[in-house]
Amino acid sequence: MAKQRDITKLRNIGVVAHIDAGKTTVTERVLYYTGREHRMGDVDDGSTVTDYLPAERARGITITSAAVTCPWKGYEINIVDTPGHVDFTAEVERCLRVLDGAVIVFCGCSGVEAQSETVWRQADRYDIPRIAFINKLDRMGADFDRVVEEMRTKLGASPLPLHMPVGLEDDHRGLIDLIGMKQLTFPAEELGARVEISDVPPQMLEEAEARREILVEAVAGEVDAVAEKYLANEEITPEEIIAGVREMTLANTVTPVLCGSALNHIGVQPLLDAIRDLLPSPRDVHVTRGFKPGSKENDPEAEEVRKNYPDQPMSAYAFKIIADRYGDLTFVRVYSGTLSKKGRIENTRQDRKEKVRGIFRMYADSREQIDEAYAGDIVALQGLKFTVTGDTLSDPEHPIVYEQIPFPDTVISMAVEPKTAADEEKLVDTLGILSKEDPTFNYRFDSETGQHLMSGMGELHLQVLVDRMLADFVLPVSVGSPRVSYRETIAGEAEVEGRFVQQTGGHGQFAVLKLRVEHFPNSEPDHVVFEEALRGVAFPKEYLQAVEQGVRDAASGGHIAGYPLINIKVTLTDAKTHEVDSSGYAFSGAASRGLHEACEAAGVQILEPIMRLEVVTPDEFFGSVVKDLAARRAEVTGQSLRGHLRVIDAKAPLAKMFGYSTDLRSMSTGRATYTMEPAEYREIPKQQYSQIFGL
Repeated sequence: MAKQRDITKLRNIGVVAHIDAGKTTVTERVLYYTGREHRMGDVDDGSTVTDYLPAERARGITITSAAVTCPWKGYEINIVDTPGHVDFTAEVERCLRVLDGAVIVFCGCSGVEAQSETVWRQADRYDIPRIAFINKLDRMGADFDRVVEEMRTKLGASPLPLHMPVGLEDDHRGLIDLIGMKQLTFPAEELGARVEISDVPPQMLEEAEARREILVEAVAGEVDAVAEKYLANEEITPEEIIAGVREMTLANTVTPVLCGSALNHIGVQPLLDAIRDLLPSPRDVHVTRGFKPGSKENDPEAEEVRKNYPDQPMSAYAFKIIADRYGDLTFVRVYSGTLSKKGRIENTRQDRKEKVRGIFRMYADSREQIDEAYAGDIVALQGLKFTVTGDTLSDPEHPIVYEQIPFPDTVISMAVEPKTAADEEKLVDTLGILSKEDPTFNYRFDSETGQHLMSGMGELHLQVLVDRMLADFVLPVSVGSPRVSYRETIAGEAEVEGRFVQQTGGHGQFAVLKLRVEHFPNSEPDHVVFEEALRGVAFPKEYLQAVEQGVRDAASGGHIAGYPLINIKVTLTDAKTHEVDSSGYAFSGAASRGLHEACEAAGVQILEPIMRLEVVTPDEFFGSVVKDLAARRAEVTGQSLRGHLRVIDAKAPLAKMFGYSTDLRSMSTGRATYTMEPAEYREIPKQQYSQIFGL
């Protein structure tokens, strides 16, 4: 019988935000106040627990997510600190996939920024309950109410403030708890370790009561038990308000909003209380839905349900791989049952057996070995040979497959080669390790240039990987300039015959088929949809698989410029076989030729990655910034004010954005900032073809 424990007192929480909103500082303060650390880490001096990689400490940013566990008033909180830079947004995606709740940190000055919107959409995708923490209210230009309003207008959220700041900017010294109607201050001489509770100051009482009335009305409008007492003019206790807000938070109808300044030790303990009181335990998630192995995802008839109990059949989801000198560590979320080192488990997506040799509870870059992990736990496993990000592990007697994580396409490439021929094999091994760790990184060998091409989400992404090659793998390499990852797509629709017929006197090759190829936007991993529509034709399954493989192989090599063909649908409508000469090889070749003939007939467009851009600049540089964007073929999609700053929203071709950070600093004397993320692929203007590709 599986060991029972109270997982209602467990919280699996992600801390997510736009870069520089202060989420790592929030996490460091949490570790200090919960007693997990005895000194406060600092981003500026490189002493943080969760930013432990040398590249993170050197740059002062989070690159890889780090998990830490800490106690709080009888509860256990697993906190995952995630990156804020857009180049590492996939790291946020895979963490949110396995977490039960999230704390979204907003800067009290900058408000809802570009990456804030991205992480909010990611949380929406997984229907994750969340609370908001408006940080940095001690900074010049901080405005609590403006950020709350931006949550409403920019995110479509329903923010519900539970706090009211006491002072802003240099005068920020605490907060009013609107539920308990008490002022909370955090003595600086004690680094905020003690919370002083006092009555609301008389000069703030009227505003606090008005804000509390809005809070109570919101809860009464959603929660029947509170509504009855509200309508009867009966006193509503703080405990009843908290219970009501929790119910609304778990239903994702509101986002509770808290405030403070983590750097100045204000508001972190109330945030911990809110995590405990308002965010879900694994039991509140109740069930996790998966599918029978071999079925298509989202097929309701193949749906399987697992409850988050330790006595259910074991199931877990692999969401992260880290290369370790003692063997790869596979981070998993246990969704049901009990995971132990006894016996074998099954990787149900790959249909392979795996053996767990070690189970570890992780604390950033350190670890604690444990014997078993239970439903709700997030742990790292050692010894798995085949498992990669997105795979499901389960009891072989009760297999289940959970939905995989969608990752964005790479948009930028860079040539890399070893300094010496002796390091060629080591380079290949290193690239393989990095691609296993990071699903948004891939590589290939360019036979024409003799170089390896590594592809990722941005310049910083690739530079960090190069830094790791030099530092972690002690592999000296030479790198080329970043290059855009273009794509191709078919311009129209064509029906063609693909033939692969060779008669050499002996055993020949025979394959004839008809294909219909059309432009078809889709979300397949390679953005190619293949369908079979044969009528009255006996066609062996292995030939069908060969046709599909031939189509996908041909698409990956492109048609006119060597870039992958995307957003196409290929339908096999007819086929002819020969009882002796037909083979999978022949049909793969016929499919490849047929796809190229269809491209020739319908025409091919070359697509370039378009980036979504947000530039924040002082007003005096606005004209120069807009003029420079126009020269980069950027399309300005919106403008707004953020305090005394101008915010420019635009879309621009990635090819024109290399070196933009340096140029923007120069034209604004270092005062303007920008963020950029992939938005879409769009056809390159025809006049650019010869300039870029020599076509």
